[in-house]
Amino acid sequence: MTKPWYERVTRWGQTNLTETDPVRYDADWWRDYWRRTRIGGVIVNAGGIVAYYPSQYPQHRAIHLADRDLFGEIADTAHKDGLAVIARMDSNRADEQLYNEHPDWFAVDGAGRPYRAGDRYVACINGPYYEEFLPLVLREVIEHSQPEGFGDNSWSGLERTKICYCGWCAGRFRTATGMALPARVDWDDPAYRRWIAWSYQRRTEIWDLNNRVTQAAGGPDCLWIGMNAGDLVAQSQRLRDHRALCRRTKIILLDSQWRNEEAGFQANAEAGQLIHGLAGWDRLIPESTALYAAGRPSFRLASKPEAEVRLWAVEGFAGGIQPWWHVIGAKHEDPRQYRTAEPLFRWHEANERYLRDRVPVATAGIVWSQGNIDFYGRESPAERVIQAHRGIADALLRARIPYLPVHADDIDEQAAGLRLLILPALGSLTEAQCASIRRFAERGGSIIASGETSLYDEWGDRRPDFGLADVLGVHATGGHHGGIGVHGRDHDEWSRHSYLRLEPELHAGASSITSQPDVALIRHPALAGFTGTDLLPFGGRLEVVSAEPHVTALATFVPPFPIYPPETSWMAQPRTSVPAVLVGERDSGARIAYLAADLDRCFGRDRLPDHARLLASIVRWAVRDDTPVTVRGPGRLDCRLYRQQGHLILHVVNLTGADSVHGQIDEITPVGPLDIRVRIPEQAAPVAADLLVAGGTAAVECEDGWAGFQLDRVADHEVVVIR
Repeated sequence: MTKPWYERVTRWGQTNLTETDPVRYDADWWRDYWRRTRIGGVIVNAGGIVAYYPSQYPQHRAIHLADRDLFGEIADTAHKDGLAVIARMDSNRADEQLYNEHPDWFAVDGAGRPYRAGDRYVACINGPYYEEFLPLVLREVIEHSQPEGFGDNSWSGLERTKICYCGWCAGRFRTATGMALPARVDWDDPAYRRWIAWSYQRRTEIWDLNNRVTQAAGGPDCLWIGMNAGDLVAQSQRLRDHRALCRRTKIILLDSQWRNEEAGFQANAEAGQLIHGLAGWDRLIPESTALYAAGRPSFRLASKPEAEVRLWAVEGFAGGIQPWWHVIGAKHEDPRQYRTAEPLFRWHEANERYLRDRVPVATAGIVWSQGNIDFYGRESPAERVIQAHRGIADALLRARIPYLPVHADDIDEQAAGLRLLILPALGSLTEAQCASIRRFAERGGSIIASGETSLYDEWGDRRPDFGLADVLGVHATGGHHGGIGVHGRDHDEWSRHSYLRLEPELHAGASSITSQPDVALIRHPALAGFTGTDLLPFGGRLEVVSAEPHVTALATFVPPFPIYPPETSWMAQPRTSVPAVLVGERDSGARIAYLAADLDRCFGRDRLPDHARLLASIVRWAVRDDTPVTVRGPGRLDCRLYRQQGHLILHVVNLTGADSVHGQIDEITPVGPLDIRVRIPEQAAPVAADLLVAGGTAAVECEDGWAGFQLDRVADHEVVVIR
C-alpha cells in the first residue's frame, strides 16, 4: 500500500510567485528543474493576500493574472509528473477593498484604528474572516485543483505585543474568562496573562478548524499544516503553541530559512531535534531553505553563497530535517542560486534511508518550555531565557557532547534514556514540571540548573524559595549581584567587571608568578582543566543563595572593580564567601550542580572560551564521562549520533570559521584528520564505517565497547554509517 504524501515526500521545491510571474513563468524550465533537483512535491501560491487563480471570492488577483489560472496550471503539471502539491496561502491580511467591504473582519487597536502591515489590513483571528471567509477559499481551492494539502505563512494573526480590541475579541474573551480585554501589555495583570493563554488556544482552534474544512472537502489526507518557525521566541511571539501543534499534525512545514545574528548554523539541527521530540521521530519536517540572500539585510532577488546554503541545509539533515528549496520569483537576473540546490538534493535522495526513521543517541538533555519563554522571559525572552539555553547548547557543541532538547512537560517520556537534565534559566516551572524533575533525580538522574530556575510559578509569580530547592540543595535569599544584559544595556562595563575565584586556590601561596600550583591541594573533578588559574572572568548575574551542608562551593564571587583608568583596575575585595558554582550528590546517585553565576547566559552572550570549558567540564562530571561519542582533532564540529536498525549514524558538521554570523559564509574550511570513537550496543561488532559524503569506508577497530575510526578530511560535513 502506498504511503500518504506526508509520509512519503522527502524533498520539496517552491517558486514563490510574485505578481509579475503570470506573464513570465516558464513552465518547461521549472518542470525540468523539478526533475533535476529530485523533488517529490511542489509548494505553489494559491490565494490569500494574492490569488493566482480565478477565484469567485474577493481576493486580490495578481496584477498580471488577467483570466489566467497560473496556480491551476502549475498544480496540474505537478500532478502529471507524480508530484504532491501544497497550496501556499498567506491569508492573515487583505487589501483596502476587502477592508472597506468588511471592516469588522479586521483587527483594531485600543483607539479603534485598524492594524496594518504595509498597505494591507490585518485580519482578526476571532472574526468572520477566519471563521467564514477562509473556509470558503479553502473549499474553492480544493474543488479547483485538488492539492494534497495547504501551507500558510502568516496564519496566526497579530503577534503578542498587539492586542485586538474588536467586538469579536472582546465578546469571545469575556465569554471565556469573564474578564475585559487587558488595557495594555502588562505581565503582572491577570487579564493579560489570561489573554496570552487564550490567544494560544485560539490559534490551536484555528488549526483544527482549517483541518476540518480541508479534510471534509478533500479527504482525510488533505491536510492544512500552516507553517511554523524553528526559533522558539518567534513561535511565542506569534502565539503558536509549539507542543500542541506538533502533536496534532502529521507533517511540519518549517519556515526557518536562515540563521539570525545571535545563533549559528547549529540552531537548525537543534530545531529539528526539538520538533521531533514534540512530534515524534517518524514525522517529516520539510524546511524552507532560501536560495536567495535571506538575512539582515535580505536581498530577495540575489543569490545566497553556496557555502551558506549548504551549511544550513546539512545542519538540518543532522537534526532530521528534509530539504525544500525556496526561490522568490519565476525569473532571475542572478541565476547562480539554481546551481546550489541540485547537488544537495541529489545527495539527499541517494542517502535518505539513513536520514529518517531513526532515533537520537545522547546522555544529556536541555530542558525548555514555551511557558518559561513567555512568563519568565516576558518582555526580554532572548536575554532572560534564550541566551542561557544557547550558551549551554553551544558549550556542548564545542565539547562535542551530543544532547537533546527536552520539553518540561515531557520529561518522564523524553528523558527516559538520559543521565542528565540541564535547566538553563528555567525560571518559570509548574508544580507538575518540578515534580517530574524531582522524579528524574530520585531515579539517579543528574541535574544542572542555573540562575533563577524554578523560582517562579507558571504565571511568573515569585515563589518564596526555589521550587526545586530540595533537589538542588540551595535556597534563595532574594539577593543577587550584577544583572542581565549586553554591553551598553542594563548596567555599564564596570558593573560587569567581576570574576570567579576557583576553590581551593592553587596559586595562593606562590612565591612568584612563575611558581607551579600547590599539588597538595585537590580540586573537584568538575573543575578539570583549570589547574593553571585561580581566577576566571565572569561579568554576569549571580544569585545569592544559602547552601545545605552536603553542597560544596567550587567557585566564589569576586565583586566588580574599575576597568578605567588602568591604575585603578585592582581588586578592592579579592575574596568573598558568596558561592558561584555549587555541586553535591544525592543518595540516589544523582549528581547536582547549581550555577548561581549565570555562566550559560554569559557564554551565550559574550562567547568567552573559559565559560564554555567550565560548562562542559561540569557536564562531563555530571554524566560521569558517559558520552556516546568522542571526537579528537581540529576544528569547530557539531556531532550528532543516531541509532537505526542495524546501524549507528554519525553526523559531523564542520562549522570551522562559521562562528561569526555577520555577513554570509562563502568559503568552507576543511578539517582533519579526526579520530572518532563511538560507543556501540552490547554484543555488536561493527565491521566498517561507510562515508556517505566522501565515499568509501573507514576501517573500524573495536575495543571495550567502542568503535574507533578516522576521518582524513571533512569539508562541510560527513555522515558515517557504522555497521
